[in-house]
Amino acid sequence: MINRLVFENLKHRPVRTLLTAIAVGIQVTMILTLVGVSFGMLDDIAKRTRGTGADLMVRPPDSSIIGFSGNMPEKIVDVVRGLPHVGIATGVLQQPIGGINTITGINLAEFDRMSGGFEYLSGGPFEHPNDLIVDDVFARAEHVRVGGMVNLGKPWRICGIVLPGKLSRTFAEIKALQEMYSAQGKVTTIFVKADEPGNIPVVQSELEQRLGTSYKIYSMQEYTSLVSVNNIPELKTFTNVVIGLGLAIGFLVVFLSMYTAVLERTREIGILKALGAGPGYILSMLIRETIFLSVFGTIAGILMTYGARALLGVFVPTFTTEIAYSWWPFAAVLAIAGSLIGAIYPGLKAARQDAIEALSYD
Repeated sequence: MINRLVFENLKHRPVRTLLTAIAVGIQVTMILTLVGVSFGMLDDIAKRTRGTGADLMVRPPDSSIIGFSGNMPEKIVDVVRGLPHVGIATGVLQQPIGGINTITGINLAEFDRMSGGFEYLSGGPFEHPNDLIVDDVFARAEHVRVGGMVNLGKPWRICGIVLPGKLSRTFAEIKALQEMYSAQGKVTTIFVKADEPGNIPVVQSELEQRLGTSYKIYSMQEYTSLVSVNNIPELKTFTNVVIGLGLAIGFLVVFLSMYTAVLERTREIGILKALGAGPGYILSMLIRETIFLSVFGTIAGILMTYGARALLGVFVPTFTTEIAYSWWPFAAVLAIAGSLIGAIYPGLKAARQDAIEALSYD
């Protein structure tokens, strides 16, 4: 009986029911899209780092997991090359150019040897100091073609467009980039490939002994395992803030909807009480409405996440987004919890209404 009453109440006010559910869905979409972007971007960074073909990497003492907060002398590359069982070693310079964008300076011949080489979709290798090789994702995002110009702090000519998956989205000749940004003789990261897979631990041990504990030396497996939201405090804090905003939206929307519903149904509540319905019955009815709205909103929010991913893929191709299936239950719990919190005060107000006053309400 009570479930039918809940359903009829929601059906009687279809516009408000739909808008409330969509608002809850937007809360869910915000959370899942943010988490999907975070996971997707970090997973993409890990995949592109593995795309170098390296077994180990050396980073400066003051560097973070994915930050580019410091450089080191390029002459260390020669030291690394001289160690036993090192097959290939190459240094790269990753130059920030605003926001999350960087240009990666490489020695093209060495990088090709280590990674297996670029697969060019159009154009070819560097010809001039201001030449830039970009991947297909960047080219689509910036709407550029071979021979075109792009301004990344300084004007660059696109000389080649390649398949994505090798460390960066934009590449320049390392010597030109060093000179352009006054970083002569500096590199950000040294990638190392052992002569045999079985010698990787030996090379890592040699690097630690020769360079000391101040330099950060990772095997590729260690590094990619560290590229996660939990290991990047700024991203974790940002995620928590957005989740908090999502909860606030859900709370306010449901609070306003339920409070309005209680005012609109004052006489109805009075009739129910006159027929013997107790406070628990009234409260249960409103709580069930809230749960229905939040569940429906959660489903709508999950579906809208697919739409959000498609839109990001069209308008912001560089924002790699995943569907965070593991977060669906968590997002549902947050949506239901926020909705229930928003329904508590209106529900208690309805449950405590005096039947005589409610019947006389106009």
